Amino acid sequence: MKKSSTGLNGDGPARNIIALGTVINGDIVSDGDFRIEGTLNGTVKAKGKIVIGETGKIDGQVSCQNADICGTVKAKLEVTELTVLKATSDFEGDIVTKKISIEPGAVFSGTCHMKTEKSQVAVQKK
Repeated sequence: MKKSSTGLNGDGPARNIIALGTVINGDIVSDGDFRIEGTLNGTVKAKGKIVIGETGKIDGQVSCQNADICGTVKAKLEVTELTVLKATSDFEGDIVTKKISIEPGAVFSGTCHMKTEKSQVAVQKK
């Protein structure tokens, strides 16, 4: 029998979650999506989407393809596609992203550098 790479409900790769009440001190690397409702002190790198829920807290670094932030983040955030700061988010740190959306009510303190196709090519030529 061929092994399936789908999740338990058959809708794609398995998703990972850090549940409310869980605290992780360290680094996480994932090939799939990641949802954080608990606390992470460290680094998370995911090839997919990272969602920081309203109860989620991160202090460290985040690297992913897409990010939806609803909780509290003190980090350097590197996103290759879209970063969304939801109305309930409280973000402090630096963001490097291709696109960003900040909803009214979101708290953002830091810097944002938007990388376009042209800026990525220029950096590669140096």
